Amino acid sequence: MTTSATGPGAATGAKTFPYQRRCPFSPPAEYREMTEQDVSQVTLTGSGLRIWTVTGYHTIRRLLTDPRVSASRKHANFPFYFVAPPEYRTETSFIGYDGAEHTTTRRKAALTFTNRQVQRLRPRIEQIVDEHLDLMLGMQPPVDMHRVFSLAVPMTVICELLGIPQDKHDFFIKHGTALLGGHSSTEERQAAIVEVNAYVDELIQLKKREPGDDLLSRAMADYAASGEEYTDRDLFNMVRLLMNGGHETTASQISLGTACLLENPDQLHLLLDDPSLVKPAVEELVRFATIGDTAVPRVALEDIEIGGRLIRRGDGILCLGLAANRDPETFPEPEKLDITRGSRKHLGFGHGVHHCIGADLARLELEIVWSKLFRRIPTLRLAKPFLEIPRKEGAVIYGLWELPVTW
Repeated sequence: MTTSATGPGAATGAKTFPYQRRCPFSPPAEYREMTEQDVSQVTLTGSGLRIWTVTGYHTIRRLLTDPRVSASRKHANFPFYFVAPPEYRTETSFIGYDGAEHTTTRRKAALTFTNRQVQRLRPRIEQIVDEHLDLMLGMQPPVDMHRVFSLAVPMTVICELLGIPQDKHDFFIKHGTALLGGHSSTEERQAAIVEVNAYVDELIQLKKREPGDDLLSRAMADYAASGEEYTDRDLFNMVRLLMNGGHETTASQISLGTACLLENPDQLHLLLDDPSLVKPAVEELVRFATIGDTAVPRVALEDIEIGGRLIRRGDGILCLGLAANRDPETFPEPEKLDITRGSRKHLGFGHGVHHCIGADLARLELEIVWSKLFRRIPTLRLAKPFLEIPRKEGAVIYGLWELPVTW
């Protein structure tokens, strides 16, 4: 790999990337110098690759709409910051496609994932949230809210969407953690891929034989009605993307956002006093946590200049969303949590053609959760100091391993 940078920022200390956050909501200390440089080089943990990092808000937005960079995992220098099994390069969905292949495949998934269809789910999601709050309130505190509520709610939503039976929920929670968590070995990730793929294949064949009132069955019907050509592979990639991205991400955001509100009682009181603030609160908490800080990798398809630095063809690039979401030119007083800010300019759901296809569903789930949680459990509080709660450092999706609460 060419390391074209010279001078300050060519290397950021002797540590390997990713770096640990100073606290769950503050960028790593190393980001300060990287932000000053905008474009820097780091050495990845696991692979030892030297890759580029981009931190500037406007620089990242330009990069994510530049056809000279690729999202494909098949490139040799794709910036995995862990030892990735071969399936991570070959078994991908449209988030790892470029150009026309991405557009065509994403459009097929979007046929059944419009905002209008998502809003139709509101009554059922409200019911699911209430049911899980009932379950949690029936337990003797302290309770691990992350396990019994944050993971369970989005998993129930996505499984019902796809027509996956209740008894498979723990299966997908376990494998989602293996695929996106920070502690998994290469062997554990590979085993999870094999088992999840086998189940999804079975599910697709089942829905072909016995279609139901679920997203997967409707997808098949919508494709047939629209004349869109599709393959089992299209369905397979859509299901796996929604399973992997539709519960772990939302679960992490529920736990982190809840902890953040408990740690910022002035903001929580604002929300309790004015429930209409829940929509801007969702946007601010997504910005503030940026659980996908290191989840936007790219590879240069040709020599390009970014932020005054020459990036050679084939070089890996990571767009650091947490740094971008603390850009003071875009977000005044960015280190301050302000639920009245409500800006949707943040990069918490990505940008460009790869903007998160499930963003509307995530927003709706978070809105419903934070509309109900504190109203139904007004005395909710952490059962241990926030900084003592173990965090998912080095995970693809940042978050907490647990959220002990009491009331």
